[in-house]
Amino acid sequence: MSKFHLPPVSTSSFFTDPSVDIFLDDVDTGSSELSSTIYPEAPILSDDPTPAPPGPTPTPSGSSLPEPSCFGSAPNEPLILPSSPPTELHVPPLSDDSPPRRSTRHEPHSYREASSNPLWQQAMAEELQALDKTHTWDIVDLLPSKTPIGSKWVYKIKTRSDGSIERYKARLVAKGFYQEYGIDYEETFAPVARLTSVRSLLAVAAVRKWNLNQMDVKNAFLNGDLTEEVYMRPPPGYNHPPNKVCKFHRALYGLKQAPRAWFAKFSTTIQNFGFSSSQYDFALFIRKSARGIIFLLLYVDDMIITGDDNVGISDLKAFLSKQFQMKDLGTVSYFLGLEISSTSDGYYLTQAKYASDLLSCAGITDNKTASTPLEPTTRLTPLDGTPLPDATLYRQLVGSLVYLTVTRPDIAYVVHIVSQFMSAPRSAHFQAVLRILRYFKGTLFHGLYYSAHSSLELCAYSDADWAGDPTDRRSTTCYYFFLGDSLISWRSKKQSLVSRSSTEAEYRAIADTTQEFIWLRWLLSDMGVIHSTATKLCCDNQSAVQIARNDVFHDRTKHIEIDCHFIRQHVVRGSIRLLSVSSSDQTADIFTKAHPPGRFHDLVSKLKLVSALPP
Repeated sequence: MSKFHLPPVSTSSFFTDPSVDIFLDDVDTGSSELSSTIYPEAPILSDDPTPAPPGPTPTPSGSSLPEPSCFGSAPNEPLILPSSPPTELHVPPLSDDSPPRRSTRHEPHSYREASSNPLWQQAMAEELQALDKTHTWDIVDLLPSKTPIGSKWVYKIKTRSDGSIERYKARLVAKGFYQEYGIDYEETFAPVARLTSVRSLLAVAAVRKWNLNQMDVKNAFLNGDLTEEVYMRPPPGYNHPPNKVCKFHRALYGLKQAPRAWFAKFSTTIQNFGFSSSQYDFALFIRKSARGIIFLLLYVDDMIITGDDNVGISDLKAFLSKQFQMKDLGTVSYFLGLEISSTSDGYYLTQAKYASDLLSCAGITDNKTASTPLEPTTRLTPLDGTPLPDATLYRQLVGSLVYLTVTRPDIAYVVHIVSQFMSAPRSAHFQAVLRILRYFKGTLFHGLYYSAHSSLELCAYSDADWAGDPTDRRSTTCYYFFLGDSLISWRSKKQSLVSRSSTEAEYRAIADTTQEFIWLRWLLSDMGVIHSTATKLCCDNQSAVQIARNDVFHDRTKHIEIDCHFIRQHVVRGSIRLLSVSSSDQTADIFTKAHPPGRFHDLVSKLKLVSALPP
């Protein structure tokens, strides 16, 4: 598959509770279950009049991440921001019934429309040839006890990072939302790489000056072997005998078990070549030999390969090309929507194109910018403003902003705030989203820089905003981790319980930070980065630090006794060293509250965000 698969975001199924917590250290929200979520690759444009059954929207494809859903611009055109702004912001009205406006170069609405265009005819023929080559199904008679599912064609114009057309892609997708648990599918979970793992691997590769190689598996899901009996009605455009159905042997996009079948197939194949899976990120595969070490990080069908065994990497590429239909993309430049620029001195990560597309989707065409993503005095509540007549655009924009936090920790706090109103957004919440976008307009090329001259020493900052939520008075936990000078992990999250003191809130934050620290130390050890000394963990609450050092419990700490035991265990072991810092030096404060411009930009600079690749 091509590199920038970012489909329209519809997060209403994820955010139905206004009190939901967003874990902003990963797009997968830090949950191993949510990390297996397979986002749709393109809007489902079907000419099948059969209504879908009640339930969540199907997710037919598995290689994609959230994409700004553009309703006023052509996805295949290079984005050019206008130089002369209109007098006011225009946000295009959206509804579930109104079709998106399209340019002359657009994806077809139906098979009938696509079948009249030679380019789409060729794309569909290539897809059917791939299905035939992998022996995806047999044409058989339908057993009386079986019910076939339907299928549809999904059309997508794939573009390069500059907006030019790469290829026309047609994908046949099964209507897996008709499948029934226990009948034609069972387990569906399939791991994908955490983006914290991606950042960590890039930081390590920068210091050790490893080349980053990128490969892509064509029609990845077609390689998965099915163990269940699944039948499908033949797709439009496929020549077949009458009254016959397709019996699957291999997985197809849209089947509920397709991601799991593909990952199982790839894992078995790569392990036969001498690789083993990391216990701390199952999508990270490692091979150590006398010649050196190789890492392969897999996100569905996209992979990064790096290490110091260059001969082994070449052998690996040749091996994978024999096992699957592979596309060697050379040095990494565009991975999961992340633009990666490399020099001899390190790697620069940004999401400038993604942000540009999002601005276009929101209809922001003037030149107004904001100095901060949120006014310092703003305190959003569920009753601010008036209800939005249609929450679609709000949910799409916030869903895309969640993914932008992959390289933009400076918006983590405010995105955590606006994500809490997904079920019933109001005008005040939408204005807050527009301010975030205007802040982005002025900081479009800000990103993370991973220097080759950095150390590989791990350190952490932890903080909490006590009773900061004006509605339920729950506190906000935050932390971030540096690997030398490289920011690799962060989180802004509302605590699940109300803390009765600032010390309790801070202590719960330290416990969450310690949990992430343990996982990171284990992951980095698999990457060859061993930490034999204590990791510094900085906190600006002296009472919390003293509780961790003091082994005496009393009534004031009994209710957090489990956290006390957990943290103190690692303090005693010498794996972490708690340090008290002043509030002015607490960089993690950017993840807990809004700040005036001066303080905000000072904190951003301490996070090592840069606006361009350093010379």
